[in-house]
Amino acid sequence: MENDVLRQGPLFTELDDADAEALRSSMSQTKLRRGEVLFHEGDSGDKLYIVTDGKVKLGRTSSDGRENLLAILGPGQMFGELSLFDPGPRSATVTAVTDTVFLSLSHEDLLRFLDGRPTVARGLLLQLASRLRRANDVAADLVFSDVPGRVAKALLDLADRFGRTADDGVHVHHDLTQEELAQLVGASRETVNKALADFASRGWLRLEPRSVVIMDLERMRRRAR
Repeated sequence: MENDVLRQGPLFTELDDADAEALRSSMSQTKLRRGEVLFHEGDSGDKLYIVTDGKVKLGRTSSDGRENLLAILGPGQMFGELSLFDPGPRSATVTAVTDTVFLSLSHEDLLRFLDGRPTVARGLLLQLASRLRRANDVAADLVFSDVPGRVAKALLDLADRFGRTADDGVHVHHDLTQEELAQLVGASRETVNKALADFASRGWLRLEPRSVVIMDLERMRRRAR
């Protein structure tokens, strides 16, 4: 199962079995309980991490204590890759949303492994390009999209990555509190709750503890535009 998850990540996608096993043997495992912090914004660090089980949130805190969630990551997704190109303070705090298992690779081991393997380096560049594209989309949404639109878009993104299709709709177990969901879309909890209640009253989704069931994907997609 772990190897199947790793194959989803950009480091492993293009590797043959021998190279994949060699890379896996260089990695160490870390486990966190829900709510535990892997590292804080500003900490020094030189490791890249891949989530193999569970979910984590990447967040930043302003000088006045306000929090902003940058991303929610799950199995097969990677973070900390900036340390490969720019070793320095961590740019975000990483906290386990659920009980989570990671594999990590040091800066030195990764550089050694990349030597002579351009497909892996290309995978890392694609990951960084994707991260930049997402940051640009988030900035544009904050300017051009209203809160309900941002909520719809965030739920659809979570559905793509964590959703499970059933007869009554797409079950999205995002494991986020209402406050965390609000931080993810850059709005107040009250405004996000109002948007969710409106979607529910229209029959587009059903609210459940730390999850939603999306019953009308098409209308949610239209609202997210």
